[in-house]
Amino acid sequence: MKSKLRELREAKEWSQSDLAEKLGVSRQTVNAIETEKYDPSLPLAFKVARLFKKPIEEIFATDAD
Repeated sequence: MKSKLRELREAKEWSQSDLAEKLGVSRQTVNAIETEKYDPSLPLAFKVARLFKKPIEEIFATDAD
């Protein structure tokens, strides 16, 4: 799954650890999502969307999109 998580995080000047703390996950989870090694659960995707005040579809896209 493609993700704009890294660019959104960097725009806020947050480290992966900063973002992980805000989301209640490990830094490794943030890294895995950013490097497309892990697809977030739906609840985590909603948390990300709320944190950045963006629709989920704007942050995450399947490879087919």
